[in-house]
Amino acid sequence: MPRYLLTAVAPRAGRMLSLRDDLPVPALPDAPGWLLLRPELAGICGSDVAVAHAKSSVVLSAFYSAREQILGHEIVAVDESTGERFAVDPVISCVHRGFEPCRSCRDGHPYVCERFDQPGVTGCRSPTQGFDAALGGGWGEYVVAHRSQLHPVGAVPSRRAVLAEPASIALHAALRWRRTGDRAVVIGPGTIGLLTVAALRRLHPGLDITVVGPGALRETTGADRALDSGPHVVEALAELHGGRVIRPRLTKVPILEQGVDVVFDCVARPQTIDLGLHLLRPTGTLVLVGGAGRQRVDWSLVWNRQLTVQGTVNSGPEETLGGRTTMSQIVEWLADPSYPVDGLVTHTFVLPEWRAALATAAAGPPAVKVTLRPNPGLPLIA
Repeated sequence: MPRYLLTAVAPRAGRMLSLRDDLPVPALPDAPGWLLLRPELAGICGSDVAVAHAKSSVVLSAFYSAREQILGHEIVAVDESTGERFAVDPVISCVHRGFEPCRSCRDGHPYVCERFDQPGVTGCRSPTQGFDAALGGGWGEYVVAHRSQLHPVGAVPSRRAVLAEPASIALHAALRWRRTGDRAVVIGPGTIGLLTVAALRRLHPGLDITVVGPGALRETTGADRALDSGPHVVEALAELHGGRVIRPRLTKVPILEQGVDVVFDCVARPQTIDLGLHLLRPTGTLVLVGGAGRQRVDWSLVWNRQLTVQGTVNSGPEETLGGRTTMSQIVEWLADPSYPVDGLVTHTFVLPEWRAALATAAAGPPAVKVTLRPNPGLPLIA
């Protein structure tokens, strides 16, 4: 925590991260089903950038108590003994720790396991891999995973397979909305936003989807249109769909009467949350996707228009998928060339270039998904 606070006020002095070559290979837990893998490619997530720059919510420090972490939870890895390639589901739940299921796990929500900080046989004190050195992470030469976490990807190209984890989060978010209309807005054309568009298009082919925010790739995954962010989005959608524009006194953002049915906010900053609330029709749904910190937002429209605000993170089994996990579904989609995610991986760096990789990821467009290659000797599948 002292180094975190120092990094927050003086980033160059704090340096949350460093490249290490003196750590041991992570040990296999003393339990059946665990494998030692070599990461082929690993993504840089917004949560990783937040850790590196000391921008994470301090509230969430309660869930990530490991003193030493190896980052990287978006992983495609190889079992060198067999040559099999896997997308790794990073969620660590009761079944992996060797415990009887907690209530969340029993209810089919292992992604919010209540024993997130009890290592059990794993030694892991975090809800997912990539936030504790005990099992390694995608930004290292080795990672340990349980067979139940592994989804074979066969010959799926590396730059598609590495998207399995963020794509499974996007699908999990898309499934939080029980379709009640025909119009959706996705705010944020980064990796999660674009993958949410791709999931919505697969689930609801006839849905009208608008993606909001800057970025050259924002229409590539199936949106009907792209709009730059700002209050003008309200007028643009009113003109497109015939809604009325209502203007409150003393505020900049108008309200879209007869608004959209759902907004997926993949940025979750005060301005984007506020815009989403102003775009929704009465009884509409705002889905907050991924992670966000403390925000100052006027929530008046939530009760005035009886809106639903739904938080979502990670991925897991879904009732609408017959109990299958979103990652198992996503791996099937990734094997289908018509699933439009080619081009989302825009940059790849080797581990010694980690500073440049983080800077590129933090800068945003034209970068979308930035990846690290921990084992350059392993061939990437094209």
